[in-house]
Amino acid sequence: MISALNQLVDLVEKHLTEEPDVQGLAGALGTTEYHLRRMFSSLAGMPLSEYVRRRRMTVAAADVVRGEADLLSIAVRHGYGSSEAFGRAFRAVHGAGPSDVRRDGGPLRTQPQLRFRLTVEGSIPMDTRLVNRPAFRLVGHATRVPLIHQGVNPHIQEHIAALPHEEHLRLKALSDTEPGGLLQVSDDLDPDGVEGSELTYLHGVALSRDTPTPDGLDAIEVPDGMWAVFRTSGPHPQALQTTWAATATDWFPANPWRLRPGPSIVATLERADDFSTATCELWMPVEPA
Repeated sequence: MISALNQLVDLVEKHLTEEPDVQGLAGALGTTEYHLRRMFSSLAGMPLSEYVRRRRMTVAAADVVRGEADLLSIAVRHGYGSSEAFGRAFRAVHGAGPSDVRRDGGPLRTQPQLRFRLTVEGSIPMDTRLVNRPAFRLVGHATRVPLIHQGVNPHIQEHIAALPHEEHLRLKALSDTEPGGLLQVSDDLDPDGVEGSELTYLHGVALSRDTPTPDGLDAIEVPDGMWAVFRTSGPHPQALQTTWAATATDWFPANPWRLRPGPSIVATLERADDFSTATCELWMPVEPA
């Protein structure tokens, strides 16, 4: 995976003025675009699309400062159809427009070319099991929420708090297959993991494929396949979020599995009354790498 990510960085450099063919590279490397983008965003701390934009504007800044061409020509050279679109992207990265930078020589914010390296980490073993599950169904109450990487997501909190206590009990009683109990389900997640991008969040339970969906509930059909299940314990949600990040930095690089499209599921096994601490299982859909 480290080698694949470095080849992705090299691809970006060769095609800075156009969209890199991530799908083609992934196919040539024997992986998927979905997994490659997810691993890049997890390890680089930014989506691939943001890295491409920062690199483009870093290179474009040299053309702007040199002043050898007009701004429209520079915009077209770097893949933009108008000086306005180029100016917006330039300002978003550097904090100043190209005309101001040409006049003053700055400010400029450089995005160095990334290089991924293997470091000796992973001294804490990850409590993991692999489960081959037949198709099942997730049912409950779904909503669209923005992605928030750290801390409690207030939009999810609000969604759960709006459900009456009796509904939580009804849902829990419906559960008839793994993962058991009330579940926190994230689906339709942007592969780049862009902060603020929307995902589908479902508060519900898992039902076997032959169990019909009760009236008034949303449903997500889950095909058969393998799952990596990570057990977490400690301050909530910090322990869960730390483990989620460690799947990219520690587990996937060390194991012959890759992510496949599908929902991520959190099952709460034990928790404090105020939810300050919890023991959870994080279910992630995987396939052989």
